[in-house]
Amino acid sequence: MKKKYFGTDGIRGEVGKHPITPDFMLKLGWATGRVFAEEGHGFVLVGKDTRISGYMFESALEAGLSAAGVDTKLLGPMPTPGIAYLTRTLRAKAGIVISASHNPYYDNGIKFFSVEGKKLPDELEYKIEHYIDSPMTTVESSKLGKAQRLSDAAGRYIEFCKSTVPATLDFKGMRIVVDCAHGATYDIAPHVFSEVGAEVVTVGAKPDGLNINEECGATKPELLAEKVIEYRADLGIALDGDGDRLIMVDHKGEVVDGDELIYIIAKSHQQAGRVNGNVVGTLMTNLGVEHALNKLGIKLIRANVGDRYVMEMLVKHNSVLGGEGSGHIICLDKTTTGDGIVAALQVLAEIQQSGKSLHELKADTQKYPQVLKNVRVNKKVNIDEVEVIQKAVKAVEKKMADKGRVLLRASGTEPLIRVMVEGENYADVVKYADELVEVVKKAI
Repeated sequence: MKKKYFGTDGIRGEVGKHPITPDFMLKLGWATGRVFAEEGHGFVLVGKDTRISGYMFESALEAGLSAAGVDTKLLGPMPTPGIAYLTRTLRAKAGIVISASHNPYYDNGIKFFSVEGKKLPDELEYKIEHYIDSPMTTVESSKLGKAQRLSDAAGRYIEFCKSTVPATLDFKGMRIVVDCAHGATYDIAPHVFSEVGAEVVTVGAKPDGLNINEECGATKPELLAEKVIEYRADLGIALDGDGDRLIMVDHKGEVVDGDELIYIIAKSHQQAGRVNGNVVGTLMTNLGVEHALNKLGIKLIRANVGDRYVMEMLVKHNSVLGGEGSGHIICLDKTTTGDGIVAALQVLAEIQQSGKSLHELKADTQKYPQVLKNVRVNKKVNIDEVEVIQKAVKAVEKKMADKGRVLLRASGTEPLIRVMVEGENYADVVKYADELVEVVKKAI
């Protein structure tokens, strides 16, 4: 049965348009409260990123939870992985994240974590949807939920992040630029990296509610590359608006994406004797990275695009490392969800332990040219059922033979059809991608 409100990563959309409205968030808070109240007394954590609408939705969710008789602990601006960690360690009934991740300020959304600090199972999402479509009621006044601010949330998460690398490692002498995307990590990330000894230059750490992800952060690493060169830094770290993505830049200003970072961490695990199973990537993971992993004797398993599907595949294959080229990196031996700060620390640890630069560590991966283009749509389309598109895909795949890949998919978070072509020859890749984009535009 298809879900009515939940997508692959919670509920997301443009602020002011259903379902990202105050009245819906009130009902969502109540519905969530009803579901978790059935499991006994407890409290729910609510955190958010820095976009301006977060204040409005925080209040609406709090009111709905209270009406259902559930207590709320408000975290304020907090990275998504930090909320997952606190949900688990504080034994909360659930964690609620108000964030649209890497999207611009005028979007927002809601993500949930279970008591284990993982995404909610489908059955709970179906239950929440059932209550959303039910009449809203309010418990008697003596049973209304209470709300309070959790003042030490940031400090707890900072200490956790630092604990994911050996305390004996000293990062003194390493100069890094940290781009916080004017998002939820703006205060936490600089503290983490400076407290492990690095010299930190911070950019993208002045949120005003409107500038989150604006020409900065993991989705726009060009600013970081400029700053790394300007400050003659050893490397740069770019996070996204809610802190679950990581992109890095080496000392030459070259971008190191999620695929390459996963390879570096996997090789580090192997050399330390800590390889556990295979590495999980996605349908978008670069062929060159897959070949590099194969040379290490590590198999790449491809999941559907989305950290939810990466997580499912990690659990299925009893693996601990996976992620996406976009920078979602999951280190299950350290935490329960994708975490940009934790992943960055693992890379920094390998740099210190190996004595090699980030540029040298990524040199073993020779990536195939890959072009990704987006086609905006105004309605949901099942491209597998559009015959003219499927014929065009097969024609391109035949031309590329076994020297490339084609992938067309609908985005799970934005109204887009993503067209990806990958192959040995860049000019051919661009040509085929442009051809497919035109076919999609005409067909939809």
